[in-house]
Amino acid sequence: MEASEMFAGGQDNAVIARRLRVSVRSVQRWRGAWEEGGPPALRSQGSPGRPKLSQTLFTVLEKELAKGPVAHGWPGQTWTLQRIKILIGRRFHKSITLSGIAQMLRRHGWSHQVPARRATERDEQAVAGWVKETWPAVERPRRRSGPGWSSKTKPDSP
Repeated sequence: MEASEMFAGGQDNAVIARRLRVSVRSVQRWRGAWEEGGPPALRSQGSPGRPKLSQTLFTVLEKELAKGPVAHGWPGQTWTLQRIKILIGRRFHKSITLSGIAQMLRRHGWSHQVPARRATERDEQAVAGWVKETWPAVERPRRRSGPGWSSKTKPDSP
């Protein structure tokens, strides 16, 4: 918007570029847009990236996800980004990166969290006893820190 005021004031592209710390080519593009559409033409159009799935297709995807992974041939009841990517490829013939899928799901209110479930047969007292008594015997001792114990250095040989 500052550029719009400078264009109206008749300032040179190089002066505007230096003042706004942008390239002269950017100012030239802005000036062309400003000459065609005035100051509103310089307003941000938002992110140039478009969603890979329209709202309609995302609604279809949600219905597919609601069926569960088993209905689509995977073992277990956990959706992973990789599985969703394969599903999108099979169903819509589109390829989306894993991070793109994660962002899309977050935008639509999906969470990456998995509900905590415990086996109905779980014996909390037996688990607590195992952690207290058996685990210390099984756990490997930790490496010492100090001179000569780094994995990058070897102790001095005589």
